Amino acid sequence: MTAATLERPVPPVQSEGPAPAARRNFSEELLKVEDISLSFGGVKALSNISFDIRKHEIRAIIGPNGAGKSSMLNVINGFYHPQEGTITYKGNARHQMRPHEAAKTGIARTFQNIALFKGMSTLDNIMTGRLLRMRRNFLWQALYWGPALKEELEHREKVEAIIDFLEIQAIRKTPVGRLPYGLQKRVELGRALAMEPELLLLDEPMAGMNVEEKEDMCRFILDVNDEFGTTIALIEHDMGVVMDISDRVVVLDYGRLLADGTPSEVRANKQVIDAYLGVSHD
Repeated sequence: MTAATLERPVPPVQSEGPAPAARRNFSEELLKVEDISLSFGGVKALSNISFDIRKHEIRAIIGPNGAGKSSMLNVINGFYHPQEGTITYKGNARHQMRPHEAAKTGIARTFQNIALFKGMSTLDNIMTGRLLRMRRNFLWQALYWGPALKEELEHREKVEAIIDFLEIQAIRKTPVGRLPYGLQKRVELGRALAMEPELLLLDEPMAGMNVEEKEDMCRFILDVNDEFGTTIALIEHDMGVVMDISDRVVVLDYGRLLADGTPSEVRANKQVIDAYLGVSHD
């Protein structure tokens, strides 16, 4: 990363009013990780990481490649089980969380590499996000009659609302494998939103996008946070995006916590500048 990367202008996100941190006061803790350590054989991916995520904030996790950012999200949603440390979510402390427990308790996740059903339509992909909220058993679903039909229509109505929200009505019946990359990312966001999460984990939601696609995704992330009240933790390499939309930033470097604070505090942190830019200071 170069000095120009850290200082470049942020994308012109279409939002009104002051920056998020100036608008709102975050005091209630939603999730906390304490002294998390994760190893794969002899490789230490995370070492004694501790930070919290507060309700309704946008929390960015940044760092160079290999810093442990995706591993941290995988610990939070239960895909990885740390050898040490505690995860406290909504007041319940545990040493590890399983993926199905995370999903049931309101944690949804998108991935750095798109994980959609390429042969299914946009609408059907987003519908898969409603599976955990369906109450009728497979016999009712197979009959597709009575209570099961009513439930299906109710879930479809919610999915249609998400499609309208993300402005993807024109591709609702299009197989996602035919869509350009930026729209596939938007469909994946829609599937995560269909779970009605309290905590939304976004792993590089703007990776590979052009400037216009990034502007759109920034707008949707801010709208999800503002209109739905969804707490968001995101990994992102574009420092302009991070500084523009985040309320607080945690910085990882080689599996260790390097800094934690507001965007302005992190931008001015000597250790962060040295790690990103290799610049020495007197």
